[in-house]
Amino acid sequence: MVAACGRIVHHNFLQMLGIHGGFQAVWFDLEHMDYSSEKLEIGTMACRSQQMDSFVRLAPTDYASVTRALEAGAGGVMAAQVRSAAQSEEFVQWAKFAPRGCRGLNTAGWDAQFATIPAAKFAEQANRESFVAIQIETAQALEEVDAIAAIDGVDLVFLGPADMSQNLGVIGDFMNPKCLAAIDRIAAACAKHKKPWGVVPVNPEYAQMCVDKGCKMLSVGAEVRIINAGIEAVKKNYGKFFK
Repeated sequence: MVAACGRIVHHNFLQMLGIHGGFQAVWFDLEHMDYSSEKLEIGTMACRSQQMDSFVRLAPTDYASVTRALEAGAGGVMAAQVRSAAQSEEFVQWAKFAPRGCRGLNTAGWDAQFATIPAAKFAEQANRESFVAIQIETAQALEEVDAIAAIDGVDLVFLGPADMSQNLGVIGDFMNPKCLAAIDRIAAACAKHKKPWGVVPVNPEYAQMCVDKGCKMLSVGAEVRIINAGIEAVKKNYGKFFK
């Protein structure tokens, strides 16, 4: 189980998630938002304080943003709006040191314990431990999902239901046969290549359907939705006092 954090990124909220328990990781949304490396560093530190991992969703358009996310202490990166296997391969190379990739070697970040890990050891460790996910939310990526899942270094395939419905011409109709066929296609590709897949479920029934099809990661709440749910719960409990 993972949670998302994008518009309201604060260490207290992240620690609250950990204190309540149940979440193994948080992903930070730097596709729809833009905040400083320092803020991301504080966010990843707050996650670690509660034994939660973290990863960062990014547009696959900027090499430097990938390495900055990893140096800030995130356990991995996820590419949004991917169009092809070739683009996915490029993203993996941005996240990996030689010989697998072309990530710039800098040991000054948190991931190299601020220059206290020797360069060769750090590169090997980072290549082995850093997490790379590819989000399947475009029709083009869906066509190439088998090739994407086959890439060495792609650790997880992640379905984005909202944009997938948009790209399939059925915005918001998540149970449309086209969307259900997309789920089956992703599930089959991941099963074939022994890769886990994840999703942002639209409701508990949708989540169960995906788990039954082999889904291993559920992103069940973003901070805005969690706060909205809390507000609505208070209003429901104290409804007669609201005018």
